[in-house]
Amino acid sequence: MSDGYKDKIKGATDKIKGEAKSQYGKATDDTKKVAEGEFDKAKGEAKTKLGDIKNSFSKKK
Repeated sequence: MSDGYKDKIKGATDKIKGEAKSQYGKATDDTKKVAEGEFDKAKGEAKTKLGDIKNSFSKKK
């Protein structure tokens, strides 16, 4: 599996983890958990984009 696909999978799991953490924080009124969840979602989105970029470069070789 190429590095791009690995990054996309890791990004997707980070987004899911972030969403769960954010929802838990909202349910328990824990603003720190909400912020951590939003950060994890953003990190996941960045990794997904990085995977897209890596895949586009590997296809052009």
